[in-house]
Amino acid sequence: MKIAYSLKQKTKIALLLFLIMACTILIRVLEDRSIKNMEKAFSSLYNDRLVPATDIFYISERLYAKRFLLETFVYSDKNKLSPQELNNKLKSYDKEIDTLLVKYEKTFLVRNEKNHLTELKVKLLENKVLEKNILLNSESLDKTSLRRLYDSGAEQSFNAISSLLSQLTKIQTVVGEQLKEESQKIVMGTNLYSTLQLILAIIIGVLIVSIIFASNVMNIRNDKFNLN
Repeated sequence: MKIAYSLKQKTKIALLLFLIMACTILIRVLEDRSIKNMEKAFSSLYNDRLVPATDIFYISERLYAKRFLLETFVYSDKNKLSPQELNNKLKSYDKEIDTLLVKYEKTFLVRNEKNHLTELKVKLLENKVLEKNILLNSESLDKTSLRRLYDSGAEQSFNAISSLLSQLTKIQTVVGEQLKEESQKIVMGTNLYSTLQLILAIIIGVLIVSIIFASNVMNIRNDKFNLN
């Protein structure tokens, strides 16, 4: 009977230890998954938000440079570039902008970003047409007519493009904040898994002490029984 009782207790303890081991393995798997998700979130925060935000800034710089050159060409008579020289400079900036846009497109884009980016491309094409029109008419029109041509289309075009770039920058901030909140949740989950592992370690320690104590008690009882 004592042997049966001892086997029953050992079976219960073995089953409990097995469950604890299974829980430990499960927690470890969940913890590894959380770490991977955290790495993914931080990588996305850098590659899909910080870098594109920098690219938008560079696009804005090139756009401002184009606007300055064109306004100087239309309104200023000092140090004025020839139409061909201006065209070459504008093309150079356009090439840099196109390169930045291609790089930007390869990042992860939310729906609003895709919509604004599509609209931005259309506005940039329209802007190129307006610039070409001004350059083609620069020698045939007088200063007043040329300025009127610029004011009627090019200035509005530059303002529209600047507005789209500002909206894209705001999206970077909003989505970046969402990624930050997601990362904080992952960190909280990882801390929870670590706490559960600590609790399981304490439970295992208590069980070991209990097993040793129960074994000592059984040995003492057996010694007394044998003496009797």
